[in-house]
Amino acid sequence: MTILHHSCPLCKKNDVETFHQDQRRTFFVCQHCRLVFVSPTQYLSEDDEKSAYDHHQNSPADPNYRKFLSRLFCPLQDRLASNSHGLDFGSGPGPTLSVMFQEIGHTVALYDHFYAHDPVVLEQSYDFITATEVVEHLHDPATILPELWTLLKPGGYFGLMTKLVRDQHAFATWHYKNDLTHVCFFSKFTFEWLADQWHAELEFFHNDVMVFRKRG
Repeated sequence: MTILHHSCPLCKKNDVETFHQDQRRTFFVCQHCRLVFVSPTQYLSEDDEKSAYDHHQNSPADPNYRKFLSRLFCPLQDRLASNSHGLDFGSGPGPTLSVMFQEIGHTVALYDHFYAHDPVVLEQSYDFITATEVVEHLHDPATILPELWTLLKPGGYFGLMTKLVRDQHAFATWHYKNDLTHVCFFSKFTFEWLADQWHAELEFFHNDVMVFRKRG
C-alpha cells in the first residue's frame, strides 16, 4: 500500500510503501531511490540519542576497532595522494579513523553533531571525507550528503561505511534495524542512485564500504 503522508528523506519523492513493521517501529521504502527509513515521529529525542552514543567504547587503542575501520581505511589509503587533507564526519566520542590517517601523514579535521560541533570545518574543502557508521543515523540525508559532497575537491574521495539492506525477508530478522538511533537504511541500489545524481564513480568493498570519487 502506498503511503502518501511520508516523503523519502533522501530523494523527497512521495512514492513510498510500508516495508516492515515490528513492535517498536514502522519502516518504509522509497520506490524511487530504495532508501528504507522510519518516520520522524519515531526518532529518539536528541538527549536519548546522545545518551546511546555516550555508551560507545570506541578508541584508537582498541585493535579490534582499528581492524573494523581498516575495511574503509585500506581502500582509501591506496587511493590518496601523500599529505592529503580529510574530514571525518560523525567522528563520535572516540575518534579513531582520523588517527589512523594521521599516522600515515595525512591531516584530518573532525566534525560531530554531539562531540565535535565545529561548523567552521564545514566551510573548507577536502581531498577526502569519511563517514563510518554515520549515514544510518541521519535525519536529513537529502541536505547533509549533498553538502558534504560540495566540500570535496575534484578528484577527491568520499568513503562511507554502513550495513546494506539486502531484501525484505532478510530485513525482518536484521539486527541492524533494532538500534533505535538507526533511522535510514541504504541498499546498493540507493548508493548507485546517489552516484548517478552526483555523476560520481563508485566502488563497493566488503559488504559495508562504499567509496565515491568526484570526477574532475
